[in-house]
Amino acid sequence: MIGVVCLNPALDITHHVAAADWAGVNRPSAVHARPGGKGLNVARTLHAIGADVLVLGLAGGITGTGVIDGLAGLGVPATWTRIGGETRRTFTVVDQAAGGSALFSEPGPPVGDDELADFGVAYKEALDGCTAVVLSGSLPPGLPPDTYAGLIALAAAAGVPVVLDAHGEALLRGAAAGPAIVKPNLAELEAITGRPLSGAGWPAVAAAAGELRAAGAQAVVASLGADGLHAVTGEGSWRAVPPGPVAGNPTGAGDAVAAALAHGLALGRPWDERLRHAVALGTASAAAPVAGEFSHDDYARVLPAVAVHRDGAG
Repeated sequence: MIGVVCLNPALDITHHVAAADWAGVNRPSAVHARPGGKGLNVARTLHAIGADVLVLGLAGGITGTGVIDGLAGLGVPATWTRIGGETRRTFTVVDQAAGGSALFSEPGPPVGDDELADFGVAYKEALDGCTAVVLSGSLPPGLPPDTYAGLIALAAAAGVPVVLDAHGEALLRGAAAGPAIVKPNLAELEAITGRPLSGAGWPAVAAAAGELRAAGAQAVVASLGADGLHAVTGEGSWRAVPPGPVAGNPTGAGDAVAAALAHGLALGRPWDERLRHAVALGTASAAAPVAGEFSHDDYARVLPAVAVHRDGAG
């Protein structure tokens, strides 16, 4: 079983418009509402590919109830710790004319020490049945930046490997706790290293990922959007590139990558296969109109076309 920790879930609302008017009135042609946030996107993707998954999350208020009911309606198992604050929402506007999208993400409710302690009890109980754990998404207000580091330490004590997908100080402190895989995107790597990486080439990305690995992570898989993935591990370095760009909604594509990495970790797949599946699943997710969803046909079509290159010792 793969445990997916969702400390800051959301109700994801996606509006599709023919052409966004940012100074006027927009009338969406389609509206989708789904339980979301990064962690729940990961869990929904894992469930869709047939993995045994358990969500471990915090939820509160009317929106929290909507998230709980929505996830149950999708058949995804979950253990929720109720909190006093109102679970957040995210809004994505997909501009069909421009072929792009904009995401508006609320910060989430504050979480108290007692509420986190209650979550910790459920988390430690769940670790006994887990082959891997995913820690994904932002931390809600009130939680210290070393929260993920503490959860990684508990998992390590139980012999459970962790995939961490976070940003900022939570990413740095979490990486220092020694997770099996850290999955930053390019912007997160730039923020950590303090230098621009966009357009700098593969060697610059590999050097930045190597710095994060030197901080304590066992492996770093940098997500570079349409340019694929670059992995720096104890077994070597790899590049994995999709066959070409896709049009759709890229929101949630990185979560599909995290799901595939966790699935490959739990199954014991070699690195080249983990990355091949991660790129294919991320590409299929980017082609879908709603975050956290993908077409199995797209996944199967892209998988054999992903190019994986080994760069040498890491």
